[in-house]
Amino acid sequence: MNLAERAWSLLTRAQEVYADSPAATHWLRRHAARFGEPPRVAVAGPQGAGSSTLVAALLGEAADGRRQAAPMSWQHLPADAGWPELLVLDASASAQEAGPRVADALRMEADAVLYLAPHPHEADLALLRAAHDHPAIRLAPVNVLAVLARADELGGGRVDALISARRVARRWAAEAPLAELCQDVVAVAGLAALAARTLRPGEFELLAALAAAPKSELDPLLLSADRFGADPDRAELLGRFGLYGVRLATTLIRGGRDTPRALSAELGRRSGLDALGEAVSTYVARRAPVLKARSALLGLDVVLRREPRPSAAPLVTELERTLTGAHELAELRLFSTLRTGRVSLPEELGEEAARLVGGYGEAPQARLAVDAPEPALRQAAAGTLRRWRGYAENPVFGSAERLAASTVVRTCEALVTEPL
Repeated sequence: MNLAERAWSLLTRAQEVYADSPAATHWLRRHAARFGEPPRVAVAGPQGAGSSTLVAALLGEAADGRRQAAPMSWQHLPADAGWPELLVLDASASAQEAGPRVADALRMEADAVLYLAPHPHEADLALLRAAHDHPAIRLAPVNVLAVLARADELGGGRVDALISARRVARRWAAEAPLAELCQDVVAVAGLAALAARTLRPGEFELLAALAAAPKSELDPLLLSADRFGADPDRAELLGRFGLYGVRLATTLIRGGRDTPRALSAELGRRSGLDALGEAVSTYVARRAPVLKARSALLGLDVVLRREPRPSAAPLVTELERTLTGAHELAELRLFSTLRTGRVSLPEELGEEAARLVGGYGEAPQARLAVDAPEPALRQAAAGTLRRWRGYAENPVFGSAERLAASTVVRTCEALVTEPL
């Protein structure tokens, strides 16, 4: 029985135990219903980090007040443009007045979190730690992606600013303390991403006219925001794209992205929005059952603590056993450490480990890279298990590498012994 199945079973039994408690029953049914929903992803961060801008970019809506969602409400993001189907929450709303409420939303309501920071040194780690401050969360966090949401500023708004920002993100992903609190770090230029998703015909025409101007005329205007924004039309464009977005868009139009569709697509890629979508697909959508099971188990823990009763004692015991033995969560964490370089195995072994722990698909065929009937899968799993047991005991490896190999060993043991 996998983690999602164990979580569902526990929720079902808990509803029977708490059938006489309307509040507990409502809470448990809500968590059970979430198994049939898209993954819930909360976008949060310190004030000014760009949470609302990124949420607007995801939803494809200009942040001009024409459609305002209720504070702290989930909004539906259909699968589109490289992004999986999600429910998205702008958790920056009321963050100054309701910090505990935001932390509760991240801890109890979200399956995953996009944690935004304008710059690495401005990360509000207290909020992130509060989101993990729950008695049941003793395993390494597996549901947070950090986002450098104004990444273009790290490169001074240059056209190649995202290249520098990605290097910063990779370094940040491997360093404490953030490495201990998230799966990975992605760089995004939020305003450019929003403009890519909501490009208007008039804006494209103005950008095309700017791109057609001689460089000797345009380049001096793009030296500073004050100079470029001196004209009212250009000031509006600046507010929507940012100076980086204007520089990038005019460069792209000159380079042949001379239709609104082509410009929007390349802006989305160059803003980092596509890379963020790939990260969300990899860490969240593909492992949604595991993350939903984690959320359900935390929700069950709330009921067991708020309304303890003798008949629930077996549930308490099984919940603790399930959380401490949740190998699927250990697999998620190992996949992250391999991708970010926090644990370094020899290249071929690192790729094999990432595949075996389900990073590229949870089916046994995907894990073992063998498309064959069950007997052949079992045989391949047994051979793989023998090899990885050797790696786990190899004194040449450091302790972190041997621990990583031990996680892979447990995965292989399950492939050998459990139903495929």
